[in-house]
Amino acid sequence: MGKKRGNAEGSVYKRRDNRWAATIHLGYENGKRKRRTFYSNTRQGAVKKLAAAQRAVDGGLPLPSDTATVSTFLRHWLNESARPSVRPRTFQSYQMIVELHLVPALGRARLTRLAPDALETYMNGKLEDGLKPLTIRNHLAVLRRALNQALRWGLVQRNVASLVTPPRDRKQEVQPLSPDEARALLDAVKGDRLEALFGVALGLGLRQGEVLALAWDDVDLEDGTLSVRHTLQRYDGAYHLDEPKTSRSRRTIALPRPLIEALRAHKTQQVEERLRAGQAWDGNQWHLIFTTMVGKPLSGAVVTHRFQEILAAAGLPRQKFHDLRHAAASFMLVQGVAMRVVMEVLGHSSIAVTANTYSHVMPALQRDATDSVGKLLWATS
Repeated sequence: MGKKRGNAEGSVYKRRDNRWAATIHLGYENGKRKRRTFYSNTRQGAVKKLAAAQRAVDGGLPLPSDTATVSTFLRHWLNESARPSVRPRTFQSYQMIVELHLVPALGRARLTRLAPDALETYMNGKLEDGLKPLTIRNHLAVLRRALNQALRWGLVQRNVASLVTPPRDRKQEVQPLSPDEARALLDAVKGDRLEALFGVALGLGLRQGEVLALAWDDVDLEDGTLSVRHTLQRYDGAYHLDEPKTSRSRRTIALPRPLIEALRAHKTQQVEERLRAGQAWDGNQWHLIFTTMVGKPLSGAVVTHRFQEILAAAGLPRQKFHDLRHAAASFMLVQGVAMRVVMEVLGHSSIAVTANTYSHVMPALQRDATDSVGKLLWATS
């Protein structure tokens, strides 16, 4: 009697039509032998497919398939790989890109036959539809990440998303408020119930989610420090305090005296609002600094809308809320604060990010530096 094959053993043989076949044996189920066969025009191709199948079985992964579509794979990747490994908001963005863009355009293609020219067509089509280059780059990044997982699973032989060049993103120069405009903004928010919020954003350069996640436990008004520990995000119909963007985003910042006073005044105001609200006060377990008038977390959209109203009333140019962060960085740099310190205050992942983002400030800093050297070397007595 011949030796019974073990699980995941396989064989490679040539068919009568001169194609090569690779069969992997997967043991028995209900007394019947389970097997999968892969085909190729060359023996080497069949051997590669067999090896990929054996790796998949050993790793408990799905078997490669010549008939699996891009849509089937992407949805499997979302649930089995992306969902457990990324934050919920990130997963939602991946899911939106997959379901609204990648699947409708590429989903019917066989995964193993997805080619670079199909991705070129996809990107050109999205540009014609009016999508920004940065948005299309994000689509390609999601697909590249998914196909990297397909490579590890042995489902494809190459990552075609790595073989195409994404559309160039024309970098928009940051144009933050000038110091005079910033002072006008601070004058315009005096007496507003969110005065301290805008002051923190402009003075310290916090991201909007970081500002809205601040709790009273995060500030020490006696020592004059503020710690960024979370970011407020809304998904699955509720607010969540998530970990900051990067490990460097967790930081403690010294508060300038005016912000200490603004936060003290805001704390008094919040106590008064709580007394007026009575039983309607919905103070959550986080004890947030910036809330609605009944203690609930503030919506970023509401804050941005109020920001636009204040800008318009003050006759200032329209800005994104995030531009307050840019303004804070620019002010620190032109005041001579070291780039490394600015990086730490902003919570950037590296000093290169800071330098690249605020390159528009560099000419002025270089002029100051060379003027200082000139005075040192050629000062007249």
